Amino acid sequence: MTFRRYMVLAFVSVSAPLGDTLLDVGMKRIGPVSLAHISTLFHAVSTPWVASGIVLLIGFFASYLTALSWADLTFVLPATSFGNVIVALLARFWRHEQISLSRWVGIFLITAAVGFVTRGPSYTEHEKPITTPDTAEVCQ
Repeated sequence: MTFRRYMVLAFVSVSAPLGDTLLDVGMKRIGPVSLAHISTLFHAVSTPWVASGIVLLIGFFASYLTALSWADLTFVLPATSFGNVIVALLARFWRHEQISLSRWVGIFLITAAVGFVTRGPSYTEHEKPITTPDTAEVCQ
């Protein structure tokens, strides 16, 4: 795997937890939002914290699609689960949330399981499309 692909996976792993944390910061500052008062929701989206979180989550989605174009889902999805560790660290040290021992154990177990899953092959064997005289005419 190339350095560029590692960077894409790193961005996938970091952008989602950071985007979610920024959404949390913004929404805690805004307070409760109800679909009955849709204007509050539009106001929430326009705040810097929430907008920044949305931008990071869009970046996550674009990087996730990129990673899925060259690696198996069973490789990419576990790589993103490292975000659980990042979310826990951001919640604990930036948001000052209390995290129970059972949650830390769960995060450790998820991370350990990811290690087992990623030991397999990371590329799907793509079959070449079968071209018949009928499909060759359509493709041209």
